[in-house]
Amino acid sequence: MRISTSVLLAAVLAAAASTPAQPVLAQAYPSKPVRLVIPYPPGGGTDTIMRPFAQVLTERLGQQVVVDNRGGGGGAIGMEIAARSAPDGYTIVAALTAQLAVNPSLYKNLPYDPVKDFAPITLFADGPYVLVVHPSLPVKSVKDLVALARKRPNDITYASSGNGSGGHLAAELLKTMTGIKVLHIPYKGGGPALTALLSGEVQVLFSTYAAGQGHIRAGRVRALGVTTARRPKAIPDIPTIAEAGVPGYDSGVWYALLAPAGTPREIVDRLNRDTIAVLNQPAFNKMLVARAIDPIGSTPEVLAKYIKTEVTKWARVVKEAGVRVD
Repeated sequence: MRISTSVLLAAVLAAAASTPAQPVLAQAYPSKPVRLVIPYPPGGGTDTIMRPFAQVLTERLGQQVVVDNRGGGGGAIGMEIAARSAPDGYTIVAALTAQLAVNPSLYKNLPYDPVKDFAPITLFADGPYVLVVHPSLPVKSVKDLVALARKRPNDITYASSGNGSGGHLAAELLKTMTGIKVLHIPYKGGGPALTALLSGEVQVLFSTYAAGQGHIRAGRVRALGVTTARRPKAIPDIPTIAEAGVPGYDSGVWYALLAPAGTPREIVDRLNRDTIAVLNQPAFNKMLVARAIDPIGSTPEVLAKYIKTEVTKWARVVKEAGVRVD
């Protein structure tokens, strides 16, 4: 029996109409809350920047952006969680220099690959660490600290947010360039490290300005210098470490936003556009600058290239400094 073309076409169309559409195609992105993984515990410098970002991004996306703090392992725990998440745009991660550029040189069995396991969204921002000390330490400058550390080798303790963190590397660079010996005590995030400094449990910390600014202003910690080559506009009264007695010293922190590898390009582009819009929002932009953070907002391609360059750079620094995971 012959079936006419018109009858066959009608049957195909009817079958198509009765078949449920796939969820991904039926619903425009985003159609549910988006998880923002922060690979540090609550209370650190990354938290103070990314939580306000999540609030503004919520408005842009029209869906709640839920912050998920997953600290530990120098950020490796949170990064692995993000890397193993479904590549559907509903999990993104805020990563720093440590997770993307330093950890590959510190950990033999890193549970994620910063290049292969992620789809770059944007280079978010960058800024300095601030060298702060507990008021009980009898130093008022970087020169004073270096001199005291030389008199009392391994007697002064410094905290970090974890092995291989930016603060850890900043301190190790200072040790390498000055020859001082100070004892490293790693914590599971910037929040716990700062708490340890405030309590006097440790004496020195390289903190993000975002986390430490209130304590600096209140006199609960003393700021000796910033790690970048230039003084940030927000804190012109704090000298650079290079100015304060260690010529050539330069070690900052940068922030990036990524999704799991395989996330559709149209979703990456949507997140890129909305993130840049948030960075350019006057109130949010002003907040970052006030915390000595410079907004950037790059293309995914620029971030991808930057990560590879930074991995090479920090591999050299780690080797020269002789840094090892404790």
